[in-house]
Amino acid sequence: MSKALTYSSYLRVPELLSLQTPKSDDGDGPEHDEMLFIIIHQVYELWFKELLHELDFLGQRLRDNDTPRASHTMRRILAILKTSVAQVDILETMTPLEFSAFRGFLESASGFQSAQFREIEFVLGHKRFNMIKHFADSDAPGAAQLEARFHQPTLWDAFLAYLARNGYPVPLEQLRRDVTQPLQPSPEVQAILVHVYRNDPLVSNVCERLVDMDEGLQEWRYRHVKMVERTIGFKTGSGGSTGVSYLMATIKPFFPDLWAIRAQL
Repeated sequence: MSKALTYSSYLRVPELLSLQTPKSDDGDGPEHDEMLFIIIHQVYELWFKELLHELDFLGQRLRDNDTPRASHTMRRILAILKTSVAQVDILETMTPLEFSAFRGFLESASGFQSAQFREIEFVLGHKRFNMIKHFADSDAPGAAQLEARFHQPTLWDAFLAYLARNGYPVPLEQLRRDVTQPLQPSPEVQAILVHVYRNDPLVSNVCERLVDMDEGLQEWRYRHVKMVERTIGFKTGSGGSTGVSYLMATIKPFFPDLWAIRAQL
């Protein structure tokens, strides 16, 4: 007879709480702040998993022209992004000295190696083949899934299909574009979006929710950059990256057409 389902067994709490294994140990036990560092980043990975789950759902809702469910899903995604930004506040309670006390034990481990975050970038249209090669060459977990994402349509492609389902003349070359290529601004799509904003409140509301999401991701990147600068300054980043200068260069919009039309409205 199987045991009754409990809170602990449903959430697999014992296994979950066994996953925090600090590496620092000076003889008196691990550094106090390493536990915070581990938990924060494990929570980020869980939120990344949920974001991918919601982004996939959102893409399908847009293709199905299900505006109410798409809007609801975007509100949820935005709430998750706000929570992710708020977690930076917790990390910033750790001083540079507290981080440096265990940083050396991280060896080559770096947030750059988060396959799920790279998947999020790919879903949103920021695709780079060199990123696939990096993960494949390092035999990192998630390489196969990242490559699969590389060949899949992006959320923007789903949005273009949504515009077409609503009767807008999206150019065929946009609807059939090479989805492995990074998104590029399109004057034709921008002209459609200007018309949408001026004449179609329902669809323009979807556009604004996409802008909210894009801004939320940029906000998370910015807060992450400032947290890194506050903690290690302009030292070389974990894993050998250029640190703050590299992170600063990543703060740019995913959906350039939605930003380009602001001056035309």
